[in-house]
Order: sequence, then C-alpha cells, then structure tokens
Amino acid sequence: MCGIPWQLSGINNKPEAVSKIIVGTPVLAGVGSLFKTHGLSKKTVVLFDEHTRKLYGETILQKLHDEGFQYQELVVPAREASKSFSAAYRLYGSMIEADVDRSWNLLAVGGGVVGDLGGFIAASYFRGIPVIQLPTTLLAMTDSSIGGKVAINHPLGKNLIGFFHEAELIMIDPAYLATLPRREIYAGMAEVVKYGFISDEPFFSFLDLHFSDIMNLQEPFLTEAIKKSAFIKADVVEKDFRETSGLRATLNFGHTFAHGLEKLAEYRYLRHGEAVTIGMVCALFLSHHLGYLDQPSLERGLALLQKFRFPKGLVKRRFLDIDSALLLEAMLSDKKKLDKKLRFVLLKKLGEAFLLEESVEESLVLKSIDEGRRFFSRKPAH
Repeated sequence: MCGIPWQLSGINNKPEAVSKIIVGTPVLAGVGSLFKTHGLSKKTVVLFDEHTRKLYGETILQKLHDEGFQYQELVVPAREASKSFSAAYRLYGSMIEADVDRSWNLLAVGGGVVGDLGGFIAASYFRGIPVIQLPTTLLAMTDSSIGGKVAINHPLGKNLIGFFHEAELIMIDPAYLATLPRREIYAGMAEVVKYGFISDEPFFSFLDLHFSDIMNLQEPFLTEAIKKSAFIKADVVEKDFRETSGLRATLNFGHTFAHGLEKLAEYRYLRHGEAVTIGMVCALFLSHHLGYLDQPSLERGLALLQKFRFPKGLVKRRFLDIDSALLLEAMLSDKKKLDKKLRFVLLKKLGEAFLLEESVEESLVLKSIDEGRRFFSRKPAH
C-alpha cells in the first residue's frame, strides 16, 4: 500500500463535508438509520436513468420498502440530453401529481447526468428539498456527486444553468462499478488522477504504481483510491464552496482545454474524462512552457497519463484532426472564463496546483495544444 496516509492532512476531525460521504459495500445496509442520523425523512423521490433502473432499481426499491420508506420512482433516458428544462419540467409535474412536498427528499441514483439533474430538481422544487447522491460511476463517485454544483444544459453550453445545492448524504458503493464498461472506468480514472496532480504527490505515486489494479477493480486499491479522491474534493469544497478564493478552481486542472474539446464533440462523442485526460496533457505542457513545472515532473506526469487508453480512432477524430485555432475558439466559450479571459489551472509541481490569474499568450496555448498532439500521435491506440 506504499505506506500512504489515507487520512487527509487537515481533515482529521472529519469536517461536515467529509462526514457526509459514506463508502462501503453494501452501502445501503441500514439506510433507514443512516437517513435518520443525517436528519433526513423516509419520504424519498428516487431518480434513476433507464440503465440504473434496470441494473439496480429492484434491489434499491426493495431495500427502501423493507426499511419503511415512502417513495416515488422517476426515470429519465440515459443520455446527456436529459439535463434539460423539458426533462426537469416533466419531473416537476410527476412530483406535484404525487403530492411530493418539502418534507420529502430526492435520491439520485446514477452517474453525472442523474446526479446533476437530480440536484437541480431538488434545489428548485419547493425552493429546495434535500438531495442524496448514490453515484454508480467512478466519475460520479469521485467528482460530480461531491461539491454541490448541480446544473442543466442549454443549447449554447453545458452546465450553464444551475445552483449550489450540496448533498446531505453521498453513499458510495464501489461494487456498482462491476457493471461499468471499461471505457467508463478510464473516464472516471481521469478525475482520480487529477487529485494526485493538484493536491497530493504521494497519492500521485500510489496511482502510478497501482493504476492497473484500480482499473481492474482490485481491492483494497479501488476503494482507497475512491476514498482519497472523494475526501480531497470534499476538503477543497468545504474550504472554498463558491470559488471565492481560487482554491476550488484548482479542481478544474485540464478542464479549460477539455471543455473546448467537449463543445467541439457536441457533448456526445467524447466522454468528459477522456476530454480531461487530453486537457491534463496540454495543461502539463503549458505549466512547463510558462516555467512553473520542471522537466522531470513533466515527464512523470506524462508517463502516468500514458497509461490511459482510448477507443481506436477517437483521439484522432476528436483531437488530432481538429484545427488548433478552432479548439482555442471553443475554449473561449467556456463558462469557466472570467471577463472573456481564459483561466488556466497550472502546476508548480506534482501535487501543487494554482489558478493563474494573468492572461496567457495565445501562442503558448496553441504551442501546448500542439505538444499534446505530438504526445497522442505517439501514443498506442486501445
């Protein structure tokens, strides 16, 4: 286990954000008592997508029934388009017809789409009811279910309309990952690796050593990676919930490039984690070109990202074949920019990220994209 201290420095007293995160198998054991401990009622709207309903629905609903819950089941299509006003409007109607009031809460069962949509519904229904997250993907377990950012999409951009509405409880069961396609494991692993880059060099080393173990869902490596990632994000969010100090912004390492790629891929053809992996490569090069990251650290970072695999031809179609100026233009439409200026999260060293406040010359951004192209053009396809 590399002797890594899994309790984060600075969170030994388990602050509120971390105490809301429960990791275990089966995580729903004693769910009634768990809800009571966190001040939650046993009246629950359970939101699935079509996939999570099929895979876990009967077991989850039976468990709620056995624990004496009153519940209302809702299901949405398993696609990004479900994060929309039209989907939300339909769900509001179903909840109103079922006499759901502010004494209820909402349990979101799924990946990022269900988590975001469920959080958005909970934040706005009756001016806000509690939301509980039950993430079923690695990406959701380690990133999107934590931190209270909930949103729906607009045709002009992703996640542009939303709220800060923190979950009252986040229940993570690594066993759910057994049903996940390998491509989705890689996509989630991108966010896990991100935490090593931005916050914890020993964790980076652990991930480098045990990358294959985690990808193969081997214990205890998988659960430890999930716990560490979730606790890092919870700690950062608690210290800077609304991104006022710049600390929370460091969670967006690689994301400025990634959001541009996602926009060009129409939010359909490229997984978020795949875009983030490419974005982190470009961000490493930009950190180096601006004089912050030394050559040995750059090479260590690239060596870890070299372990990621993509579907054959994906990177060529969605990155290598895209004009650099077009990608830069798409990046400029990112909601993360401030005063029409791109905001980059860079590394001073492995395990230490910062938000660069000043502008970066476009030529250096384009150079970093080109360096990323050369990296991926040499990279073996999956």
